[in-house]
Amino acid sequence: MQTKNQIQQLLQEAGLQPNKRFGQHFLIDLNLMRMLLEHADPGPEDVVLEVGTGTGSLTKALADRAGFVVGVEVDSQLAAITRQTISHKANVHLVSGDILAGKHRLNEQVSQAIEQARQIYKGRLLLVANLPYSAGSAVIVNLVVGPIVADAMTVTVQKEVADRLLAEPGTSSYGMLSILFDLTGQVDLIRPLPPSVFWPRPNVDSAIVHFVRDPEKAARILDMATLTHTIDLFMGHRRKMLKAIAKSRSARFLSIDQWLILFNRYRIDPTARPQDLLPEHYLELANSLARGEV
Repeated sequence: MQTKNQIQQLLQEAGLQPNKRFGQHFLIDLNLMRMLLEHADPGPEDVVLEVGTGTGSLTKALADRAGFVVGVEVDSQLAAITRQTISHKANVHLVSGDILAGKHRLNEQVSQAIEQARQIYKGRLLLVANLPYSAGSAVIVNLVVGPIVADAMTVTVQKEVADRLLAEPGTSSYGMLSILFDLTGQVDLIRPLPPSVFWPRPNVDSAIVHFVRDPEKAARILDMATLTHTIDLFMGHRRKMLKAIAKSRSARFLSIDQWLILFNRYRIDPTARPQDLLPEHYLELANSLARGEV
């Protein structure tokens, strides 16, 4: 793995500086890099997605252990350095471009590369990355909602994102991320990260988080789109009472009377606020909508 001096030298030789527009902050603590790798624990039948390959330090380490690595780097000049770093690795496919094709869809080249690799490697799909701050939330949500879903994720994210992933009902950080990840698996905080472990230093704290998808939990979701729409309907107005939201937004799904029937069925207080509902409540409401039960 590359030290801070090695990363700086690679950039200097290419006439580059970290690009603020892309939110480039290189993880330079090698012990933390190893921690990230060990918690991810890629094996010879696993396909790994790495978003933000940078200079290829983690990419090479992943390729040494995984069956196949799909790397993504939006900065074409950094992508060239990654190609140089992993030039002798036949099990890496690098996409030079944005990981996202819009907020709710992965880059088609990335999706195709993952699908082709998984035809050969029958293990897990893992997201292992020092995620760019600008894309972190959108990337992990896409890999929970699908159509391509990750079996596990081990990533560095802003501390704010980690707080939202781990938030309990009734707290200010509780929302879409908390609910989706609770209903599909288990999230753990591995370690908070101070700005000093990155170069250049960001202005915020970060964290390593680890998520493992639970197929049995995820299978209870009848329709993922209905679930996300239901969460968004209420969490988009989190300071209002449920019945007020249902009344003002009823044309989107149901009439206010129908919503009140569902609230009563699942023992949900219609005067409660959206942030007070348990993930199970959102699941029950969404599944009723998906079944057309009112």
